[in-house]
Amino acid sequence: MLDIREMERICQARHHDPFAVLGMHRDDSGRLWVRAMIPGASSVGVIEARSGAPVAELMRRDPSGFFEGDVPARAPFPYRLRTATGQAVQTVDDPYRFGPILGQTDLWLLSEGTHRRPFEALGAHPRVIEDVAGTLFAVWAPNAERVSVTGDFNDWDGRRHPMRLRPEAGIWEIFLPGVHAGARYKFELRSRRDGRVLYKCDPYGRQAELRPATANVVVQLPTAIAASDQRSRANAMDAPISIYEVHLGSWRRGPLTPSPSAPRSGGEGRAGNGGPPFPGSSEGFLNWHELADTLVPYVADLGFTHIELLPVTEHPLDASWGYQPIGLYAPTARHGEAAGLLAFVQRCHQHGMGVILDWVPGHFPTDEHGLARFDGTHLFEHADPREGEHPDWGTLIYNFGRREVRNFLIGNALYWLERFGLDGLRVDAVASMLYRDYSRAPGQWVTNVHGGRENLEAIDFLRVLNDSIRAQRPQAITVAEESTAFPGVSRPVADGGLGFHLKWNMGWMHDTLRYIARDPLHRRHHQGELTFGLIYAFHENFVLPLSHDEVVHGKGSLLARMPGDRWQRFANLRLYLAFMWSHPGKKLLFMGGEFGQLREWNHENGLDWQLLDDPLHAGVQRLVRDLNRLLRSAHALHEKDFEPAGFEWIDHVDASQSVLSFLRRGCDPRAIVVVVCNLTPVVRRGYRIGVPQAGRYLERINTDSEYYGGSNVGTSLGVAQSQERSWHQRPHCLELTLPPLGTLIFEWTG
Repeated sequence: MLDIREMERICQARHHDPFAVLGMHRDDSGRLWVRAMIPGASSVGVIEARSGAPVAELMRRDPSGFFEGDVPARAPFPYRLRTATGQAVQTVDDPYRFGPILGQTDLWLLSEGTHRRPFEALGAHPRVIEDVAGTLFAVWAPNAERVSVTGDFNDWDGRRHPMRLRPEAGIWEIFLPGVHAGARYKFELRSRRDGRVLYKCDPYGRQAELRPATANVVVQLPTAIAASDQRSRANAMDAPISIYEVHLGSWRRGPLTPSPSAPRSGGEGRAGNGGPPFPGSSEGFLNWHELADTLVPYVADLGFTHIELLPVTEHPLDASWGYQPIGLYAPTARHGEAAGLLAFVQRCHQHGMGVILDWVPGHFPTDEHGLARFDGTHLFEHADPREGEHPDWGTLIYNFGRREVRNFLIGNALYWLERFGLDGLRVDAVASMLYRDYSRAPGQWVTNVHGGRENLEAIDFLRVLNDSIRAQRPQAITVAEESTAFPGVSRPVADGGLGFHLKWNMGWMHDTLRYIARDPLHRRHHQGELTFGLIYAFHENFVLPLSHDEVVHGKGSLLARMPGDRWQRFANLRLYLAFMWSHPGKKLLFMGGEFGQLREWNHENGLDWQLLDDPLHAGVQRLVRDLNRLLRSAHALHEKDFEPAGFEWIDHVDASQSVLSFLRRGCDPRAIVVVVCNLTPVVRRGYRIGVPQAGRYLERINTDSEYYGGSNVGTSLGVAQSQERSWHQRPHCLELTLPPLGTLIFEWTG
């Protein structure tokens, strides 16, 4: 019989190797013993698995539920346990009769940090082993004394299912028969350092309970989605890319319905006033299927090529907008099950749109059930707070130099791209990762090995991340939110860069928003704020971002930042959007900007869709729709976004009249677009600009059109015919009437 000290350690959930005790074992004399820890059971018997014949009754050796007995057999055999608890009798497969599950190759790759898809091994995976259906649980916790799976299948009792340690990788595993998809679970860990018991979510958990509940939910691993040539083309650097950034929790809040005067437009899933219908949802959150039915057709109708989702990985606090993720592998339960996200992405692709996920590998929150001190030690984060804590956000920083942590993050990136078919990842707060002194005072940070401020481990991580994505998912793109002048962010790793495809142009955004907020009377003194971005426009592959960060924290909405009376504010917004859409770089606009949201964004409220009953707001929306259509059709506006040959100033020095004019060119020499911006509320007649080709220039956009809410000043019949007269050092010119606070976009038609 088992030594009493060993039995007590099992009963107290302190045994480091429960598989050496529980299950079927042969003693030195050759007798077979079966031991089981089943709290609450009144009796436990052993039966033959195939025939169901009773073999032996086990003796209850401890009131806490430890049973032991010898069985009349010469060799180990497949068996089951018949347990009685009160009047209830059930037959179960004993988890402790199954041998190690994870193979040596998986363990070796995980320990080396080179497993391309660690999510295939770690986490919770429904499986059938030896004709028995159940779930394999595996978790990395090398410094734990003991790890158990707890859940609604074992009364959340850590004594019931302690796991087997695979010491070569620091991984604990167990196969639990009878546990299926839908079961809720957590890991219970006992720290080897101080004996404290910790209750943790699964780092690789693929579904979570709705907050404030914190358990994970067992789900099947999504099937890998093959790369698509169509999506690869849509994500190419010379493709038209216009991104609608959306916070799903506040795009629409319920219960709302379209107004009676706004019937649905035919087949588009869009209300007649330009806003989407709303079917209603619990807590005001739309689920994935409702979003697919409303958000997707709405954005597609506006002509955007991509939807970018603010983080939808599980997070405990609504007010973090998802930027403090606690379940990096789990879509938030606020919008339903993980399978719903897959259906949402597929619906986007059916409408010809890509999906970019806002991804946060730079930090994580300190919540007790998360990654912080996961096994009682600083496992995922740095131990030194000068390296491991973000002073601004009260969050922890991943230890990018630890191979298992890098593997966790890179595997997570591939998980979203491969298993949900996402088109790209926008990496949040890259600057905070690149610099050890980010937002820190002298003495509050640690230098790198060379005495510098760069975080060499994070830089290497980003390079490996981007190279891995290029190799494993070449159709996908990665986008950096990086606010400094760190060199080569969007240059290949082989050329010394970080390897991102695109980088947010934060300088352009700050300069142009500062300019457009100025009184037009004073703009002549600040024209460089509009033109300075072209000095460095081709140093990186830029996205022009008017993101959520520009409509919060007292900044007001885009429309609210425009100067002048009501008419001028709308005119300013329209001319600014057209300037942005014609400027080199891909485009990004946060939700609400497409119709001139008045209020500052609040994550607790939906957008003010009723504003679309106002012609001026509806006019902004029509303009954005037409800008997106032109972006797609006019090759000159997208093919050479990142090449100096795609842009020419016509005149950027007419500051006295606050007028800018420039050319965009495509790969075909005949692809020419002319853009003129009049940044004052003064009509300018007979204004000449030089053009390179003789012929007709068709007016594609006039932001002062009455269709958009303007005064309808512009070119007669919408066509400008060139004159044989040299102007701006070009052989031909156009004579135009410039509308007040307006942008004109012409396309050469020969």
